[in-house]
Formats: sequence, C-alpha cells, structure tokens
Amino acid sequence: MKIATWNINGVRARIDNLIQWLSDASPDIVCMQEIKSVDENFPRFEIEALGYHVETHGQKGFNGVAILSKMRFDEVNRRLPGDDGDEQARFMEGVFSVRDAKGRPTALRVVSLYLPNGNPVGSDKFPYKLGWMARFEAWSADRLMLEEPLVLAGDYNVIPQPEDAKNPEVWVNDALFQPESRGALRKLESLGFTDAVRVCSDSPGIYTFWDYQAGAWQKNNGIRIDHLMLSPEAADNLRATSVDKRVRAWEKPSDHVPVIADLAYEAA
Repeated sequence: MKIATWNINGVRARIDNLIQWLSDASPDIVCMQEIKSVDENFPRFEIEALGYHVETHGQKGFNGVAILSKMRFDEVNRRLPGDDGDEQARFMEGVFSVRDAKGRPTALRVVSLYLPNGNPVGSDKFPYKLGWMARFEAWSADRLMLEEPLVLAGDYNVIPQPEDAKNPEVWVNDALFQPESRGALRKLESLGFTDAVRVCSDSPGIYTFWDYQAGAWQKNNGIRIDHLMLSPEAADNLRATSVDKRVRAWEKPSDHVPVIADLAYEAA
C-alpha cells in the first residue's frame, strides 16, 4: 500500500499535474496540503473519475488539507483539538479498514497535516507554530495509546537536521530551522514515531521543497520539510520510501514534491 504526502500549493492551479501524477504513480492514499480551496470548489469529480474517494478540509485562498483514497473512509476527523478558536484548516484524519502482511485486520489511521510556517520569528506567527506543534504532540500521544498503525503525513515546515538542507547556514534565522521547531519535532519522535524517509536512508541531498526564487530547483538548493512519521505499528510494516522529485520539473509545478511510503497493508 502506497501512502503519499504532497503539498500541492493550489489544487486548482495544479489539477493537470495532480491527475497526471495520480495516473502515473497510482498511490493508494494521498495526503494533500495547501489545497487553497473551499470544500465546494475542490475538483473532486476529476479525481473521483480515477477511482479515489475524496475528503477535504478547505479554506478560502490559503491552507487547506485533503485525503484521497482508493479505499472507503470508515471515519473522518477534521480540526486539531485543543484550541476552539483556531479556524485555520491544517489537519484531517482518515480511518480505514486494512489487513497487515499476516492477514490480521486493523484500523489504519492517516493524517494530512500542514504545520504553520512560523515566519517571521519575531512575530506572533512563531508562538502560534510552537503552540500548534504542542497540541499536535498531545493529540499524537493520545492516538498512540490505541496501538494502531498511524501515519502522520504532511508539510511539517521543519528542517530536522543540517543535512536536510543544501545550504543550512541560509536557514539559521528561519522559523523552519529554529531550535524550538526542531526540538518540537524531536519530541514527536521521542513518543515513538519513526521518520519513514530517514529510517530507509541517511544519505544527504534528499529534499522535498525547492523555492521558486533564485533558481533553487536548477541549483538543487532544496530542503526536506515534508515528512511521513510512523507509529511503531506502521513502522513495523514499512517496506520502502521514495521522493518523486521529477514532478518539480513539470510545467507549472508546486514547489513541493510527493513523498511516498510503501507499507505492507492491503484493503480489508
């Protein structure tokens, strides 16, 4: 079962690329971020024509997450608990019935999340980022108690380590690379989550984002900020990961590319 995350950076602007990639890669579940669309304007019919079920949590003009799945959803939960006043569409959980490699039935939980950017650091956006990450850590700790496979997929807006940036020195004053941001991600890992990409490869030069500015793509001046974090149950069933960077060279690309994990599950 292939589970992917992709910050599409505007689903209506990238719909042709999305349809092409879904047709080529045929992922089973896709977590999308920055759909930048209200729910009623999401181009679901084009996607449903490829055999996907579609659930969205949209917002006009910015943010917004979605999950596309070849399996039917058993349950959908929108909004991260802990702050009733937070109206930003950054979180959605889908629940699916699957079987593991030994044929045992289980619930698979998959989250599409878009963490706050947090810039500039001196503004109220940075405390909002850290507060959101603290709420997410608490929610994740609670979900781990279910002892079910859980995949936390999305744009974390965090560069975990210096090797996750082509030029880490450029990012030292950025919210994505602050000690507090990186520490919050390490707290999530310390709960028992596994960084799917890094457990498969410790090689430098694995990036998921290249800015539109200053020829970043042409110079391979990238960073790794899109992550698939796996609960122990999901990590035990991880086969492989990949970063589909070819789509960054397509016409009208997103500045992010898909990250894919291959897990030993099948639809129940």
